[in-house]
Amino acid sequence: MSGGAHASTADEAVEEKMVNPPSPAIAARSFGWLMLSLLAAFLINVVLTFWADLPGVAPLVGWQGNGDGGIGLSIAQAALYVVLAALAIFYVTRTPNRSLRADEDLVADFNAMLVRMAFWVVFFVGLADAAVSFLRVEGLLESYFGEDIAGDLGRSSYRGVYVHVPVIILGILIGAFTRTLGFHWLALLVVVAELIIVFSRFIFSYEQAFMADLVRFWYGSLFLFASAYTLYDDGHVRVDLLYAGFRNRTKGAVNKWGAVLLGIPLCWVILFFGMWTKSSVIVGPILVFETTQAGFGLYVKYFMAGFLGVFAVTMHVQFISQFFGAVADTRGEGGAHETHPEMM
Repeated sequence: MSGGAHASTADEAVEEKMVNPPSPAIAARSFGWLMLSLLAAFLINVVLTFWADLPGVAPLVGWQGNGDGGIGLSIAQAALYVVLAALAIFYVTRTPNRSLRADEDLVADFNAMLVRMAFWVVFFVGLADAAVSFLRVEGLLESYFGEDIAGDLGRSSYRGVYVHVPVIILGILIGAFTRTLGFHWLALLVVVAELIIVFSRFIFSYEQAFMADLVRFWYGSLFLFASAYTLYDDGHVRVDLLYAGFRNRTKGAVNKWGAVLLGIPLCWVILFFGMWTKSSVIVGPILVFETTQAGFGLYVKYFMAGFLGVFAVTMHVQFISQFFGAVADTRGEGGAHETHPEMM
């Protein structure tokens, strides 16, 4: 009798949910898409300011601008934030019945594409720069490319523009149109690169600076690029004694406020201090194609600074995806993807 009553109550709840689906989460969706639009506007303005030499939005708040542009260009760059924010609100209002789970999956899939493109970029750049460095160390560049080009390849700005940029474009295109290899293969690449060092050192007594640089290059990208996927799979270590015992709705509330109060602000701190001026820790090295002092090592130190930017952007995007999913959990919506801890 009791079991039948419980079953009847459950059936009624399901039928009521089918007749009256959850109300549209306009506020939560608006917040998430607004944050993504502001991120896009910020990154576009960084490119326009430091690579197109526009003044930026700093003069509007009384700070020193970049370049020689007038206040009109600063207003136009600031208007980009308004335009993209308006597009975000327009998208949300035009799709009021779109579920939070759908937005969560859309943002997560886009972030996976970003990480995949980043993998292909560091894969090709690492191989290309290692090949050039090997030929330069062994004095073979002049034989293959002539004295002038051999000298130019010794300059970081030339190598960055004529070697790195083409393979960066190739990596972005492959990452955008394929779903094959991803960042997790970087672990294997790191092992292979380290094995090459071991064999060449102890069997052939041969070792060069670019070989160790390649290991560090791929090793650093592995951890910074994998962070977003680890967040998606709930694989980061949680130092707490309570979370595991929470109900799904309580976990959703914790994840929601954790993303809003801790995760997203952390990403903005990295982006702001790393990209606000020409001498910032991310923009500065990239602008001058900064290299190490090893001489014949890889010319990819500026890439390592860029890794911080990739980390902040992909984590920011993934925190928005987590926010959508967390709000859906607090609302009792089904369809959540199964994370690794849950499968275990």
